[in-house]
Amino acid sequence: MEKLIIGHFYPDLLNLYGDRGNVLALLRRATLRGIEVEVKRISIGDDVSNGDIDIGFIGGGQDSEQNIMADDMKNVKGEVIKQMIEDGVVFLTVCGGYQMLGQYYEEHGGNRIECLGALPHYTKGEKERFINDCIYEIELNGQKIKVAGFENHSGRTFLGEGEKPFMRVIRGHGNNGQDGTEGAVYKNTYGTYSHGSLLPKNPAITDMLLELALKRKYGEDYVLSELSTEVEDLARKQVLDYIEGGIRAAQ
Repeated sequence: MEKLIIGHFYPDLLNLYGDRGNVLALLRRATLRGIEVEVKRISIGDDVSNGDIDIGFIGGGQDSEQNIMADDMKNVKGEVIKQMIEDGVVFLTVCGGYQMLGQYYEEHGGNRIECLGALPHYTKGEKERFINDCIYEIELNGQKIKVAGFENHSGRTFLGEGEKPFMRVIRGHGNNGQDGTEGAVYKNTYGTYSHGSLLPKNPAITDMLLELALKRKYGEDYVLSELSTEVEDLARKQVLDYIEGGIRAAQ
């Protein structure tokens, strides 16, 4: 039987907007296929080594919680996380977790906070927050798919060399409200501003992450078995209809 180990980083500190649902979605769609899954909680004081996990998840949190974990992430677990990312371990990071993997976060007052530096993007904070139900577009296996999401952030993130956008913005602001990009992809690491649990509503992305991890562990010939997305597709359609209906009503 195949087995995947999911490392949930700082679940006691970075737990806003139901982002834990991303871990539950990975767990659910893997176990329904008969794949054994172990979820490891990795927080301050917990050891982690390269090779311990197959998928890493880092969520978002309030500034106070992010400040608590920042020192541990940079100075204790930082080199290991960098090694994992460079070695192709699959990561999904949301909002604060996404920002923390970058080079720095510059507050709107000018104070610069050095981040982990694992990815080349950087973030600048502004007074105005982007708070929206969002619609994105992603291309998977040659097919363009609409993605339902929700954003709540004041940071404007700009991608660096070697990164590409995770998705394209149809509705919302995405990375910075300027270039139409949402999130980042670097090797097998994915960053996004989409809260409210991105994966439960968007099973195609869940399955993409699972297959990437399984191919890395069991070989490039590994093919993820088919599994219905009927319930998830219905949930996504209802969210998309709600957002698009609000757009039409405002016009």
